Amino acid sequence: MEDQKQEIKENLRILLVEDEEKLRGTIQEYLQLSGYQIMEARNGAEALRVFGADESGWPDLVLLDLMLPLVNGFDVLARIREKSNVPVIVLTARCSEEDQLRGFSLGADDYLVKPFLLSVLKAHMEALLRRTKGVTRRRTFGALSIDEKAHKVFLNGKLLPLTPREYEVLRFFMDNEKIVLTRNRFLDEVWGIDYSGTDRSVDTIVKQIRLKLGKYGKYIDTIYGIGYRFEVKDDEHN
Repeated sequence: MEDQKQEIKENLRILLVEDEEKLRGTIQEYLQLSGYQIMEARNGAEALRVFGADESGWPDLVLLDLMLPLVNGFDVLARIREKSNVPVIVLTARCSEEDQLRGFSLGADDYLVKPFLLSVLKAHMEALLRRTKGVTRRRTFGALSIDEKAHKVFLNGKLLPLTPREYEVLRFFMDNEKIVLTRNRFLDEVWGIDYSGTDRSVDTIVKQIRLKLGKYGKYIDTIYGIGYRFEVKDDEHN
């Protein structure tokens, strides 16, 4: 069960918006050690750029300071809520009832007043993610990201046009990154054990996927005489 929880965390991206460098670094290190992927922003304008206009670039949760340079946290929250229901936890020294009510009215999901224990922050995050992680499960592999809830794959942030079978094959590759997969395993687990065609069907779909991936078709290696392996090198991971 712990391994399963860790795998879920490693697939979740957290946008940390905090202008205080020391605190930002402390939170980032703690959450990375806990298995999360961290995107960071030092001010409100950078937060909006990192958040992105395209859904494929959205994080799974936002940790948002309110007292930010360039664009304040309230405005960042309002802009996020114009296009997304991504859960947001406000982290701030502003503890007045008025500030908290304003934050909640703009769409904050939770509110933590500084200073706080990192273990408490993590507990709040995990409670919120348990309630919302079913909305989407997005995983990233180099230039590719997959939204399993929507059955969509994005290449460099742009929707990749895939047939249902191409999507299932590519997802199976991603589920088994770095593992050599035989053609028969594709037929059994993607096409189904009742499929009566030949293993050439696998080769045809893989060829179509490579064409659509363009230069990123290199992610799929042919293992001659056996099958295929999907692998994104460490220096290509986002």
